[in-house]
Amino acid sequence: MKICIYGAGAIGGYMGAKLAEAGAEVSLVARGPHLAAMQANGLTLIEEGERKTVKVRAEQDPAALGPQDYVIVTLKAHSVPPLVPLMQPLLGPETTVVSGVNGVPWWYFHKIGGPLEGRRVQAVDPGDAQWNGFGPDRVLGCVVYPAAEVIEPGVVNHIEGNRFSLGEPDGSKSDRATALSAALGAAGLKAPVRPRIRDEIWVKLWGNLSFNPISALTHATLDVLCTDEGTRAVAKGMMLEAQAIAEALGVKFPIDVERRIDGGAAVGAHRTSMWQDLDAGRPMEIDALVTAVQELGRLTEIPTPTIDIVLALVRLRARTAGLYGKA
Repeated sequence: MKICIYGAGAIGGYMGAKLAEAGAEVSLVARGPHLAAMQANGLTLIEEGERKTVKVRAEQDPAALGPQDYVIVTLKAHSVPPLVPLMQPLLGPETTVVSGVNGVPWWYFHKIGGPLEGRRVQAVDPGDAQWNGFGPDRVLGCVVYPAAEVIEPGVVNHIEGNRFSLGEPDGSKSDRATALSAALGAAGLKAPVRPRIRDEIWVKLWGNLSFNPISALTHATLDVLCTDEGTRAVAKGMMLEAQAIAEALGVKFPIDVERRIDGGAAVGAHRTSMWQDLDAGRPMEIDALVTAVQELGRLTEIPTPTIDIVLALVRLRARTAGLYGKA
């Protein structure tokens, strides 16, 4: 089984190190100093205070790797569409593309059934780049739960979590899903195959939709923005609007909004990824986390007044920093 991780930063690096340590045939696509360090010295993973370095095959050009059984995409959502042409050498007739990307996935309406079957989500796949370039039948959904960071080139620090939930768009327990689940399990990762992957996508998105832009605008850590009366109310408003949209699309939420916000508060003094990107001068992941939910609100004819306001503010914040509208 040949596995390529495309975007081997923190999460991709963590998964790649675990697979390589377990003896899997895994390759990584990365760039810059991180790539150079992995090529020269291997990939170092710090996990539970233990530091291990594994030899990995890491390349910048996917053409050097050839067709794969699985291509696991762990990039930010806005980075993927422009890279689809570069990924083509990785795709053979039976290659599965595993979408380990936050937010509303580009394939959301593939095999969902009903009148919205095959609908495209333009906020995350402008011009249908992924729909046409990968093809939706290749896709296996994935919800990423671990937290990790690249603390220096070639070195990934694992913070918490080891679950990568997998799910077919049609809810089936396919051979390709169970085979990848077994490979990840052999590497010490949890990879359950879920019959309702969209439910998990929305529960994670619930927090990303609200906590990320609010923190980028206020520079408040999760423990603060989830307990401050004003920002908690804004987050709740956004989440209730999103819940109405998701439920109109058939999603079932296993917890309520108050518990989800309390869960955010329990994380503690955490700086969200959108705030970190703003501070670091990296493009901000607004469209997959917020704009796409607004798009689905228009599609389902559900009003999103709170989401609309926060989206307008965070877009302008990103534009004034030069961090929106480019990959």
